[in-house]
Amino acid sequence: MVLVCTSGSAGAHYLPALIEAHESEIPLLVLTADRPPEMRACSSGQTIDQQKLFGDHIAAYLELGVPEASLERLRYVRQTLAHAWNRALGPVAGPVHLNVPFRDPLAPIAEPAVPSAAELIDDAFFAHLTPEPVAKTQATYWQRANTARGLMVAGPASPRDPRAYAAAVGRLAAASGWPILADVLSTLRTHRPEEGHVVTTYDLILRDERTAQALLPRQVICLGGWPTSKVLRAFIERSQAEILMVSLSDQNRDALHGKTRQIYAAVEALAIQGSALPEESYQRQWIEAEKAGRQALDSMVQRQPGFEGAMAWTLAQALPHGTPFFVAGSMPVRDVEYFWPANRGEQHFAFNRGANGIDGTLSTALGWTHRNRPGVLLTGDLALLHDTNGALILPKFKGSLTIVLINNRGGGIFEHLPIASFDPPFEDYFATPQDIDFARWAATYGIEHVDVRSETHLADLVRTLPLSGVRLLEIKTNRKADAAYRKREFARLAAEVGRQLNL
Repeated sequence: MVLVCTSGSAGAHYLPALIEAHESEIPLLVLTADRPPEMRACSSGQTIDQQKLFGDHIAAYLELGVPEASLERLRYVRQTLAHAWNRALGPVAGPVHLNVPFRDPLAPIAEPAVPSAAELIDDAFFAHLTPEPVAKTQATYWQRANTARGLMVAGPASPRDPRAYAAAVGRLAAASGWPILADVLSTLRTHRPEEGHVVTTYDLILRDERTAQALLPRQVICLGGWPTSKVLRAFIERSQAEILMVSLSDQNRDALHGKTRQIYAAVEALAIQGSALPEESYQRQWIEAEKAGRQALDSMVQRQPGFEGAMAWTLAQALPHGTPFFVAGSMPVRDVEYFWPANRGEQHFAFNRGANGIDGTLSTALGWTHRNRPGVLLTGDLALLHDTNGALILPKFKGSLTIVLINNRGGGIFEHLPIASFDPPFEDYFATPQDIDFARWAATYGIEHVDVRSETHLADLVRTLPLSGVRLLEIKTNRKADAAYRKREFARLAAEVGRQLNL
């Protein structure tokens, strides 16, 4: 992808996108127009210091010289752009900033004495360049599983081939005899492998102190990065287990600062030599815990009509096979984490979890579904409001996006923090309540608006998605009642599952 903007403060608006691309290792070229060197640092209009504007949030910074109609200059531009392209692709992908100064005249005014670029280049000028990505080393790494008390933790991942990725993780789990704790953004929730045992309800299971103590592992293999669940991260940190982090990233991926070794490899290139110890009770404990946890969470979402967590569960049951599905941050991604079971629906998840922010939610979802299959965005009200101007691109949008909006009038995620007990200042400065009429907002951009009456109504609306256009399905929920229901039921059900397991 390429972003282009004018000079001055325009480039500063790209900073959130570049931070996300850098943290998520997404290739991106950013071209910021600039004033020529002689117009800098002299109060010239639309001129700021744009050199290295994005600091360390980029893979590389390059500046082009001012335009000049010569073959020598065009060769220089060609080589610089090729270099920028390669740096963006890898071996560790990320954004590259090209600062491009211009002198007047900016309009394409013909000057008879100056040849045009079209006169200086032909097809052979670009013949040696190819769009093929930079090759990444695919070495095979061997790791012997020397304990039966091991876990495979599949963190967020966006593999090119989700089926192959899930199958590779399944083979690793089968070879080691370890269960797979699969983050909802790992692709294993929607591409459940034939081999291995996938656990999805670990966040609930591990809330019971006695159960968590009984399930502490000795070794953990983390694939890609740590998952969304704070409960799971705390459990692993408490275990003091040996950790092997598997990632192609050259960044430090272990925010837990554990007993960690990192290997730079694709998951598909990893193999586990040998077998785990013959004792299988640890894996069976996790399998039984998953069965009990899934029954508990399925009953939880069905007992409370209108509970916002039930919307993620409903989407898991009703979305068409292979649907592109964008999940916003804060509570939506956590509700998907809690309630989405492992299945083979093969929905293609996308997310902005590099920096865990809410910037650009609508814009990213529109980009994800542009010229793609009909897709769905699950978002909260504040995340959508943060990017309402993203709808300005709708006249150029080619595709179909259904926005499932959980409108609880504020930041529901903060209801789960200790600060929620202190009001003031909680409601005004953390929950930040809003009272926007989303039907009117939708009408402003010609978006169809539907008030969703129930989970059954939502399921009916998403079983078959429109072939084109954008629609907004709004579900109004009670933020405080839902937060209280989550806290109460998670504690009760975790204890109930613990009693059933009796570990």
